[in-house]
Amino acid sequence: MIAEPDRIAAARLLLDQLGVTLDDLNHPDSVTSAQMSSVPTLAEYLPHVIAAAGPGANRTYGSYWQRMLTAWGDRRLDQITASDIEAMQHAAASTARTRRNGRHGRHAGEHVIAAARAIYTRAIADNLIAPGTSPAHRIAKPRRLPSTRRALTAHELDQINTAARTSGNDVILDALLLRLHTETACRRGGALALRLADLDTDNCLVQLREKGSTIRWQPISPALTASLAAHAASRAALLPTDRLLRYRDGRALTSRRYDHLWRRLGHQLPWVAAHGITTHWLRHTTLTWVERHHGYGIARAYAGHTDNTGPATTTYIKADLQAVATALAAMTGQPHPLAHP
Repeated sequence: MIAEPDRIAAARLLLDQLGVTLDDLNHPDSVTSAQMSSVPTLAEYLPHVIAAAGPGANRTYGSYWQRMLTAWGDRRLDQITASDIEAMQHAAASTARTRRNGRHGRHAGEHVIAAARAIYTRAIADNLIAPGTSPAHRIAKPRRLPSTRRALTAHELDQINTAARTSGNDVILDALLLRLHTETACRRGGALALRLADLDTDNCLVQLREKGSTIRWQPISPALTASLAAHAASRAALLPTDRLLRYRDGRALTSRRYDHLWRRLGHQLPWVAAHGITTHWLRHTTLTWVERHHGYGIARAYAGHTDNTGPATTTYIKADLQAVATALAAMTGQPHPLAHP
């Protein structure tokens, strides 16, 4: 049977894209070796993955990528099997650091799979392996367990604030941090990213830049606005791009301050350490209060959630900045210039 010219042309085009010649078809061994040589080893390809990943992914998966590099660095991407990844998942779970709020290494095992998937997703996008051949995507990620975080009671919150104001080497900074997170429900990264230019003293707002590259203006009370402005002025935040939160010596604040703060509070208040309470619990506390008193739509806006997942009605219950300011005024008992009358 004679092949149609169109089919011959399409076949030749496909062979060209694969880097295979007609002579290769008569020698299958040469096809295999040519295909193998085009797939890099993990050591050769991992730098490209790291360069293409964002800072959040590098921070979360960096240690797992290094572990994979040590174990499989000299192996090609198509030589790493699902069993290899699953064995590393179990090893990471069994050797994970024990914490009070730990889940027996469950998150460490989950991160191994996610880190491996990030490598193979990039390899598929770069046409290094065929879709559907990723070993990392053949392993089911562990099901997420419900979070143990909850809203703090008014008494618990008062105990935490009192302990922060009466201990430590910089009680003004610690009290300011707790107040900022309680009023805005911002994440730790959002607070650390604040610049002097992000403080609007006229309208009592701070501009938050948080995960997912989201940017939003968040209302704060007039008292907190004045405290943040005074803090910046007294600690050498002069340029608009200078970090707003600073140590007493003028250095920009780092995440280590949070670690020291909650470690100290855990010593002062044993129940804080027992429950593994962190800054994120303040976010739960504030958003729970807003939802109970002002509804889901305003709590969603207060949290800065912009995703489209969930019920379709979330499209129609968006809250504006004035509604968020009104909820803040009710929570703090202080008037806000943008709140509804």
